[in-house]
Amino acid sequence: MYVKSLTLKGFKSFASATTMKLEPGITCIVGPNGSGKSNVVDALAWVMGEQGAKSLRGGKMEDVIFAGTPNRPALGRAEVSLTIDNSDGALPIDYTEVTITRTMFKGGGSDYSINGTSCRLLDIQELLSDSGIGREMHVIVGQGQLDTVLRATPEERRGFIEEAAGVLKHRKRKEKALRKLEQMEGNLTRVRDLTTEIRRQLGPLGRQAETARKAAMIQADVRDSRLRLLADDLVQLTTTLEQEVADETALLEQQKRVQERLAAAQRTLGELEAEAEAAAPLQSKIQDQWFALSSLKERVDATASLAAERVRLLADDDAHEQQQGSGRDPEKLKAQAAAAREELARLNDQIEQGRRALDEAVQRRGDLENAHTAEQQRLTKLARAAADRREGLAKLEGQVSARRSRIEAGEAELGRMASNAQEIADRIAGIERDHRELESTVAQDEEGEEGLDAAYEDAETRLAAAEEELAGAKQRLADAEKERSTYQARVDALEMSLTRKDGAAHLIEIGAVRGSLTELLQVESGYEAAIAAALGWAADAVVVDDLEAAASAVDRLRQDDAGRATLLLASGSKTVDVQSISLPDGARWAIDVVSADDGLRTSVAHLLAGVAVVPDASSAKRLAAQDVSLIAVTQEGDVFAAGYVRGGSTAAPSLLEIQAAVDESREKVETAKRNGEQAQFAVEKSRAAVQEIQAELDAALDRLNASDARLSSVAEQLSRLGQALRNARSEQERLVTGRAGVEQNLATARTELEELQQRLTAAQEAPQEQEPTTDERDRLAAEAAAARSRETDVRLGLRTKEEQARSVSGRADGLEAAARSELEAREKARVRRERRASEAATARTVQTAAVELAGRVTAALSIATGRRAEADRARTQRDQALATQRKDVTAINDELRVLTDTVHRDEVARAQQRLRIEALQTKAVEEHGIDPEVLVEEFGPHQLIPHVPGPDDDPDDLPEPKPFVREAQEKRLRSAERKLGQLGRVNPLALEEFAALEERHKFLVEQLEDLRTSKRDLLDIVDEVDRRVEEAFASAFRDTAAQFEGVFSRLFPGGEGRLILTDPDNMLTTGLEVEARPPGKKIKRLSLLSGGERSLVAVALLVSIFKARPSPFYIMDEVEAALDDANLGRLITLFEELRDSSQLIVITHQKRTMEVADALYGVSMRGDGVTNVVSQRMSDVRPADEAAAV
Repeated sequence: MYVKSLTLKGFKSFASATTMKLEPGITCIVGPNGSGKSNVVDALAWVMGEQGAKSLRGGKMEDVIFAGTPNRPALGRAEVSLTIDNSDGALPIDYTEVTITRTMFKGGGSDYSINGTSCRLLDIQELLSDSGIGREMHVIVGQGQLDTVLRATPEERRGFIEEAAGVLKHRKRKEKALRKLEQMEGNLTRVRDLTTEIRRQLGPLGRQAETARKAAMIQADVRDSRLRLLADDLVQLTTTLEQEVADETALLEQQKRVQERLAAAQRTLGELEAEAEAAAPLQSKIQDQWFALSSLKERVDATASLAAERVRLLADDDAHEQQQGSGRDPEKLKAQAAAAREELARLNDQIEQGRRALDEAVQRRGDLENAHTAEQQRLTKLARAAADRREGLAKLEGQVSARRSRIEAGEAELGRMASNAQEIADRIAGIERDHRELESTVAQDEEGEEGLDAAYEDAETRLAAAEEELAGAKQRLADAEKERSTYQARVDALEMSLTRKDGAAHLIEIGAVRGSLTELLQVESGYEAAIAAALGWAADAVVVDDLEAAASAVDRLRQDDAGRATLLLASGSKTVDVQSISLPDGARWAIDVVSADDGLRTSVAHLLAGVAVVPDASSAKRLAAQDVSLIAVTQEGDVFAAGYVRGGSTAAPSLLEIQAAVDESREKVETAKRNGEQAQFAVEKSRAAVQEIQAELDAALDRLNASDARLSSVAEQLSRLGQALRNARSEQERLVTGRAGVEQNLATARTELEELQQRLTAAQEAPQEQEPTTDERDRLAAEAAAARSRETDVRLGLRTKEEQARSVSGRADGLEAAARSELEAREKARVRRERRASEAATARTVQTAAVELAGRVTAALSIATGRRAEADRARTQRDQALATQRKDVTAINDELRVLTDTVHRDEVARAQQRLRIEALQTKAVEEHGIDPEVLVEEFGPHQLIPHVPGPDDDPDDLPEPKPFVREAQEKRLRSAERKLGQLGRVNPLALEEFAALEERHKFLVEQLEDLRTSKRDLLDIVDEVDRRVEEAFASAFRDTAAQFEGVFSRLFPGGEGRLILTDPDNMLTTGLEVEARPPGKKIKRLSLLSGGERSLVAVALLVSIFKARPSPFYIMDEVEAALDDANLGRLITLFEELRDSSQLIVITHQKRTMEVADALYGVSMRGDGVTNVVSQRMSDVRPADEAAAV
């Protein structure tokens, strides 16, 4: 099994779809910082189910979606697909190739799929966990994770081994079973509580059935009276509705007559409006004619005025043109133009002569310049040859000087190296001395730290004991509060049971009595049932001051129709003194176990005269037989007298017993409060002790941390000294190597100096050539300059003549144009004079016609004005008639609207009446289940009311039926409802509920047994899981510990490392400690190691886990970044060993790591912020390299 491919679409910087084809072995992913290499690791973790946004280097999970760049828009989702080759069947799925896909949408939704089938995250985690890839992702070793492994707690380190060993799925099974157990325990508690509650309810339900039978008879009386009152209401509303329907008929007749009047008035109005509408076109036509003639008259007058003004303006134009006269003479202009043309011909001849002279000057100047250039080139060649010789000599002299300087510098460098060698030797000796002193300090600090560890462990032990004491105090406080709440609830429930529902309750409520006897009487504990039995009817009595108060209370009950009550006078008569009679052992006079105020005690003593309380029935029988005047009552409430015995079980506790229970519960509430206060004090005391010990623990921890800091500081100093020593020795080696190189370079420089000096001597002795002369070049230069000056003068004269010719030509053209223009102007003036004469004649004709037409238009306008006035008078008369008729129609409409509103209100009132009738009919059907017609027929006011028999009435001796009287029925209903209320809450389904409750009790008992069986099964599962976890972890730990010793010794030759269990006796919860002692050091604490050593220890632990329990693949993200060359080589050796059993994907910058890779992936990022990937299989490159080397 191995990772076959990874496809990223829109994940972080992978904006475009990118697929990385992977193979078994080592695959290295390389590239510059910030190019997106670690995004590949994030993608692998994400697709395998990583849920922590911070683990993916983001703030929220949506950050994995490509956020866009200035050149590329943001995407709406990210998708990563991981394809795994499952040919070996390592994954428990029937596919040789498994593709896991995860998609994240912008809105926050996330989808998972396996081979294109949608699934849950849990399905993916369970699928991967069977192959050693758990949710903790130990197969992904990211940046900074190595130090996290070392900083982990022992329990967290244990998790790495458990995940590799596949233990997590067993722990998950155990957690699931424990959750089920916890839920089941709650279910068991609920079922037990339900069973107890149902068992408690079974007794009261029997008593509720008896109450329900009494309530049924009273409810029948309530129903009969309600039905008769409902039928009376229905009859009255129906009669009222029939009367209102009769009144509606007369109102509708009146409405019909008004509507007929309105129709006649509207017809008359329509005729008038039709007449007005027929006259409207003629009126409009007369109006249009008048407007047209008025407009025509205005236009004719305007035309006559315009024609007269036109005649005047044309006459003014002729006079103005005659005053201006004509311009210049065209013939004179033509003569001037001919003279200019002659001058132009003369200038053209001169220009031609100048051009021939210019050509000759240009030819002369060119020949002289060519000769000068040839002479200059010859001189340049001779000068360059002399310069080359001088440059060669200077170069040789410079080389000789450079070699001499190099020899001097080499000799100075040898002297400096000798001085540096002595300085390095002195520094090495000082570093070794400081290193020995610091090692001595570390040994002393480690001895002192043992005492700090002991002090810290002692504080931890005392803190655990104090916290246990605090937990116990809190539990006692919770128990006390629970007990107080329980007894307070019992007090509330019992006080509700003391609530009276008879006439006595009414008297207590209105304050007409002192209170109930149970409230004013105190009975010794245990004698409540006996005193209640001895008092009999008086136990439920209420206490009044005297006989007059009792009579007033009875009158008040009768007036309020509130029922009956038993009244006890607080000032009773003296009782007979029978206490002179001796009682057997254990018996007491009943009056002796009660207490009350003096007046009430007299009345109670009268009721309890001759009553003795005995412990049991046998004592009661002997006492009753001994003296017939005595009454014996047992503590259970059985009464024995000479003529009767009353006893047995009670249906419900008496009010006296309930009151005693209330008093007892109140005392227990107070006791629970005191216990709670004591527990609260203990909690505060324990909390203070915990805080004090915590402070000691923190101080001990601070001292221990300070010691660790000192040790760490010393360790850092040791590390720095060791690094400085290694650097100094390396520098010493480089100095020796450099000295040999300097000496070799010095010998070479001396040899080269001798050779250069010989070449310089030969060059200086060679013959020199004669310097060339420049006289001929200077002569040619002067002649060329004179030729150029001559050419310029000729060219300037030519340009002057050409300019004069252009000026003369322009003047001739202008004169000819002026002559032509003057001739054209004179022709145009003649044409204008003829056109003005024609226009003046036309204007005078138009003026004459306009004056004649204006007279005719004025006559027609006068006729149209008269017809318009007559039409306006007829329209005014029609408008007045229409207004009068519309007023009549409006008045009739108002009258009809009033009638219509009245009819509408009556209809609404009748509709409301019908709704009330329908509501009563609906109430009869829904609440009483009787048809309205049957209701009126059987329960209407015309029916006689029969007597409803009671439980004690004789059916053959019932009173005669009575006629319906509404007030009597309302009183009957109130009385029945009051009696029903005095019964309290009635359960009409008591018998059915009792049977159902018994069935439910049986079912719950069976369920309780099933839950207990399931609990035993789950406990067996937990034990089995613990056994498997213990076996798997023990085996994995042994293998990992053995591998760790070997791997550590290879990474730290001469060092010692091992894995230790914190609690070997408990393999289910024990943690894992790592001990590491690098070579040459005595320390074992991981915090004292250097950064590189800590990284190597973490790598050793992870590689040991990998070798002990191999996973199909591992991802390493720059784990070797902090390692030097030697340690890097050891780590690469481990990588090569892991390659045999697992696939490695390594993110790296190290060239040596790349050299062992089977394939390379190059990651880069251009300016658009998008990651690009290229790949290279190393097996294709190495043969080419080997061939090139051959």
